[in-house]
Amino acid sequence: MSARTMRTGQGSNSAQVRLYNERIVLQALRRFGEASKTDLARAAGLTNNAIGAITAYLAAAGLVVELGKKREGQRGQPATMLALAPEGAYSIGVRIDRVGCETICVDFGGRILASRSHDTLLPPPKDMLAIVAGDIKSIEEEIGSERWERLAGIGLAQPYHLGSWLRELELPANSFRLWDEFDFGAALETATGIPVFLENDGNAAAIAELFYGHGRTRSDFIYLFIGGAVGGGIVLGGDCLRGSRGNAGDFAMMPVPASTLPSAPRPERSFDVLLTRTSLAGLRRHLRWRGHVVDTLAEIGDLFRREPRPAAFDEWIDDAVAAFVPAILSTTATLDVDQVILEGDLDCGLVEIIVERLAKALDAATPESVPVAKVLDGSFRARAGALGAATLPLFFNFSPRSSILTGTAPMFREFRDYAVRA
Repeated sequence: MSARTMRTGQGSNSAQVRLYNERIVLQALRRFGEASKTDLARAAGLTNNAIGAITAYLAAAGLVVELGKKREGQRGQPATMLALAPEGAYSIGVRIDRVGCETICVDFGGRILASRSHDTLLPPPKDMLAIVAGDIKSIEEEIGSERWERLAGIGLAQPYHLGSWLRELELPANSFRLWDEFDFGAALETATGIPVFLENDGNAAAIAELFYGHGRTRSDFIYLFIGGAVGGGIVLGGDCLRGSRGNAGDFAMMPVPASTLPSAPRPERSFDVLLTRTSLAGLRRHLRWRGHVVDTLAEIGDLFRREPRPAAFDEWIDDAVAAFVPAILSTTATLDVDQVILEGDLDCGLVEIIVERLAKALDAATPESVPVAKVLDGSFRARAGALGAATLPLFFNFSPRSSILTGTAPMFREFRDYAVRA
């Protein structure tokens, strides 16, 4: 990846502090929706003069707009209200999953402007590269050159180790093994000439939740996503925990007891992993074992909505919940986090049932003197992965991450560049 990195040892210079403060203001506006300079000074812990200078700069850079006057309280002059400018920046998101891909374009406010999707088994990487590059070119033509000039980058969200766990996911090895030897992010950057931000799909979806969903009011939570496999992320202090290899929050590999479902493959070890019991691949397998052959997400949704609902769904949900409980209890005890956000690739009501049953199961299983984790429904469902991918360039370019202060945060394209154009 062609990341430009600014390093100044372990200290912080005034430019880094200024950049960090600017991002604090942007974060506050994202959370508030709209705010006065007084609101922002209070939220950022800065003086009114400092906020005035920062907001003037951000307005000149096209990232902040004035909404007009609003009276605060009963006395004094009406305050000028500020908000993020949706047209301040744009981003492309590419989500690659084992059973499909989606490419979207979003504005600075997170609104999806264009999308392309393919509901198909993942082809070899070079074929996928041609498809995605074509979709990006098509989106560029759709949104126009003026918006494209303010593109912050391409976010790429894909599962790590696509060639692994093929037995549990019942996927062919001939094409998937090729993915473990192919740097798709680097190839996409070469093909498009645009900086690419790579993240595993679980972390990317967690970042979308942090940026545009529950993260607007919560800074610490565990995020779980049920898809072709199962993934997630860990948000602490308003930042996504990455780990030494960028794979923190790899809940798919958490050890759990073996499934009691007759459809589940027997584990090769003395324990199973969460992926086997809670992924949509496991749901498809159990539905097939019960005589319901489904291949696509749409077919699963149609079957779920059938009256009466096939018993296989409830059997799988209960088994998945029983697997989630020990994994969540271990994670919350380790991290001292008591918020769990769960969502998945389906919009048919299945995830809501899992959330409800999981909350009850955690309440019954949580040890004495330990706070019961609150389970929340996610904000974006099937769009979470693609929106997470699109959020990556915006997150890394516009969020107040602590690594900015030490000069260790990679900068693909600083928003200071926009001021030159403004």
